[in-house]
Amino acid sequence: MDRLGWLTEQQLVDAVAAGQVTPGPLLSTATFIGYILGSWPSALLATVGVFLPSFVFVAVTGPLIPRLRRLPWTAALLDGVSVAALALMAGVTWQLGRAAIVDVPTAVLALVGAILLLRLRVNSAWLVLLGAASSFLIKVAG
Repeated sequence: MDRLGWLTEQQLVDAVAAGQVTPGPLLSTATFIGYILGSWPSALLATVGVFLPSFVFVAVTGPLIPRLRRLPWTAALLDGVSVAALALMAGVTWQLGRAAIVDVPTAVLALVGAILLLRLRVNSAWLVLLGAASSFLIKVAG
């Protein structure tokens, strides 16, 4: 990321945060990164590049999935793919957490956010707004 000069770690964290407050976070994140790298034309290209292959894949495979789920070996394969996807998401979450949680205030915000999300089921858009407001107040007070 930094090595290629495309995005800084902070820009990536900002892109993911921006994506979390909108429906379709991956699409929003890709659009945000496209904009950072090359303004509106790149944002549009990134959006199409992320959306179109997935749309085509789902349109083609959608009718097949229920049939594949009925066969024991393909059902197991699909379960394995789901577990692998969850593991990848956990790994990315860990890396982004390490990049974003850099001091005691951010650790406290992360802990409070996790509790609000997991225990009280607070919408992630509110959590992002609460985090931004808290960060602002911490900077103004400090």
